[in-house]
Amino acid sequence: MMQAIVLLKILHIAGILLWSAGLIALPLMLAQHKEQDGQFQYQRIRRFTHYGYTHLLTPAAVIAVAAGTALLFLRGVFVPWMFAKLVFVAALVALHAWIGGLVVHMGEHTNEEQPSPTLPLVIGGFVLLLIILLLVLTKPVIGVEIIPEWLLSPRNRYLPLDEVPS
Repeated sequence: MMQAIVLLKILHIAGILLWSAGLIALPLMLAQHKEQDGQFQYQRIRRFTHYGYTHLLTPAAVIAVAAGTALLFLRGVFVPWMFAKLVFVAALVALHAWIGGLVVHMGEHTNEEQPSPTLPLVIGGFVLLLIILLLVLTKPVIGVEIIPEWLLSPRNRYLPLDEVPS
């Protein structure tokens, strides 16, 4: 059991490192497109970004999320800071999808169209990654009093579990 946890942690951290690097690098690669560049240079950037997104960034994201989900259940870390972290991971997934949309958009147009500004994507990625890192390293004590009451009660229905995880 302990070896599985160690292996999953290694996979999770490796996936996060590659995913994070890609979330920062791909917008910077998209920003390299200049209107005065020829069609060959445009196609070159487009191929690199498409390959990076489909063959590196997305598999790394899947590995990071899958290994993290497995660790969540193996370690039983059902605490408020973890749920806060998962909210920011969901935002990171949304950023991932947004960048993918830009890569697809760039592939569907010719050299005349400039990609949208990428600096907000890079800053957003850094901020989300920093918040997630701080939550994981500090593991702040977040009281359940900030959780709305309707999330804490069964609402006159049975919960799908025999016992609520503590």
